[in-house]
Amino acid sequence: MRTLSTRCALALALAMAMGLPAIAPAQAQQQPAPSPAPSPTPAPADGAGDRVEIRAHYDNAVGSSDAASQGVINAELLKSRPALRPGEVLEFVPGVIVTQHSGDGKANQYFLRGFNLDHGTDFATTVAGMPVNMPTHGHGQGYTDLNFLIPELVQRIEYRKGPYFASHGDFAAAGAADIAYRTRLDENFAQLSLGERGYRRGVMAVGMPLGEDLSLLAAVEALDNDGPWTVPEGLRKRNGVLTLSGGNAAQGWSASLMGYRARWTSTDQIPQRLLDAGSLDGRPFGRFDSLDASDGGSTSRSSLSAEWHRNADGAVSRLSAYLMRYELALYSNFTYALERPDDGDQFAQKDRRHVGGLQASHAWGHLLLGLPARTELGLRWRQDRIRVGLFDTVARRTTATTRDDAVRESMLGAYAQSTLELGPQLRAVLGLRADRLALSVDALSLPENGGRRHALQLSPKLSLIAGPFAKTEVFFNAGRGLHSNDARGATARVDPRSGEPVDAVPPLVAARGFELGARTEALQGLQSSLALWTLASDSELVYVGDAGSTEASAASRRRGVEFNNRYTPLRWLLIDADFAWTHARFRNGDRIPNAVDRVASVAATLRDIGPWSASLQWRYLGSGALVEDNSVRARSSLSTNLRLGYRIGARAELTLDVFNLFDRKLDDIQYFYESRLPGEAAAVADRHVHPAEPRSARLSLRLAI
Repeated sequence: MRTLSTRCALALALAMAMGLPAIAPAQAQQQPAPSPAPSPTPAPADGAGDRVEIRAHYDNAVGSSDAASQGVINAELLKSRPALRPGEVLEFVPGVIVTQHSGDGKANQYFLRGFNLDHGTDFATTVAGMPVNMPTHGHGQGYTDLNFLIPELVQRIEYRKGPYFASHGDFAAAGAADIAYRTRLDENFAQLSLGERGYRRGVMAVGMPLGEDLSLLAAVEALDNDGPWTVPEGLRKRNGVLTLSGGNAAQGWSASLMGYRARWTSTDQIPQRLLDAGSLDGRPFGRFDSLDASDGGSTSRSSLSAEWHRNADGAVSRLSAYLMRYELALYSNFTYALERPDDGDQFAQKDRRHVGGLQASHAWGHLLLGLPARTELGLRWRQDRIRVGLFDTVARRTTATTRDDAVRESMLGAYAQSTLELGPQLRAVLGLRADRLALSVDALSLPENGGRRHALQLSPKLSLIAGPFAKTEVFFNAGRGLHSNDARGATARVDPRSGEPVDAVPPLVAARGFELGARTEALQGLQSSLALWTLASDSELVYVGDAGSTEASAASRRRGVEFNNRYTPLRWLLIDADFAWTHARFRNGDRIPNAVDRVASVAATLRDIGPWSASLQWRYLGSGALVEDNSVRARSSLSTNLRLGYRIGARAELTLDVFNLFDRKLDDIQYFYESRLPGEAAAVADRHVHPAEPRSARLSLRLAI
């Protein structure tokens, strides 16, 4: 068996190495790599020996974090619940909802703390130490496409919310998630999944030792899916990872090669008036029909990364670097015949870039003012070289150029953070971060929109943690954060469509947040956390439907409450219950469009009942204003997902996933804007929706090899 596994691994690695997209030389910008888990004061005897064991699913015990809204999700929990799309692994972060308003090859839509994060703005995400958010992106600032993620390789997700952590800078105002990949496998496996409407997925991962403390991991994934759409989605995705690692947790290194390609046809959102009429030009028209059968796109992402770490004598050093090549061609039509009645309003957003970055940190223990302290210093540098454009198209054929730009964008971030033990049950975390953004725009189609800008921001951070008292901790967190704006907006002088003068936006936008929280394990088997938070931003990014882009708008304020619970009443039963309420307004009192008021997730997981396991999850996305005066609101949605698992002996497992179990007619996203259907005399302001998928089932067989 060892010989067979070795041969499989070598063949798989060779196939991947030959099939990955080429990686061109890259330059660099800023984003944090996964940081080591926080190391606060160990819990004293009051809480020792009595801690709640949320078995293998979370590392969120009292004494393990610096905020009530911070935590770690382990791979065991990811295995227990189904995910319709790879990006939905972020839904394991309490308070996050993930949807889709176009084809499944496009980045997801994310909701957190009253933010419609569009495709990732204000939520920083890394995978295997590399940033996923894309600044000055063809479709949206901070675009976060997680479709290259292979969930079976995820080892843990470290999450944090609010701008309270010095290690995180751009896009992390609302929160951040660092997704760590495995470098070694517990067992080699192959998995095949089949589902309704053309869903087929195969994934295989093998690892083998190459010598003392040296190992190779290789994984490949292939996925095809048509979905429920009248025009089949035709999603074709190919994905691969190859990782060589050496050493151990105390001192070691790893190097990874990744490659991903996808293409698809999308059914974009459609106006409610058309669904109400039920017909177009005398032909029936339903929820899953398309107004432009040529919408869709293609994308690729390839990367080479390496990291080194050492933990000796209480000091931890980390160093990593990455190179990345990325491309996207996205074809959309959200307004149909508003601008170009004869040809339709389809447009293309194209993005091609090379990215590179360096990240380093060093942490050590020492005495400060006679008190025990631990300090971490860090440096992050990233540069993007981008060719980005917006074009008018007909059936994916370019007919006109709206704008075409070559952009160079660099971000340098440096930070210092110290944890100071003020007493047996009180500690303080003080941090300071400095971010410098430099950008250059060569406006190839409209030279007056070119130019150079730079900006610097200092972001102080403070946390106070008291406890545990009776197995309970109390937290106070405050900090300043930021997000960068699109470089093209920072140098713009003329609107590329109308020719009218426009005001440039600031390169960096500040945000300030506060949080008061508590976490308790006072009741046996129950771990609960409560967070009261507020976040103010100097400028909001607002979705512009007819341009498929975002633009800077007025300052905003958000405040809210989060209540999260993990309950193990029995050894074989885990109950998760997460609730979040948000109040979001512009500074002038207007509502923020698409700011959802409430989200919730409740899940029951049954584990190891003989060969059986199961989970049932209820997921609620609340209502929210679609326009500033609150005259039109989004409809709420409640969906239910089911997973049943059965172990077949020691080396095989069969899993049935059912999504939208009760087949509700739900919407993944709702917008309100003007559009014009073929045959209409003028534009109509209307609700536009993208339906959630109907009930669908997928059956998976996993074999240890």
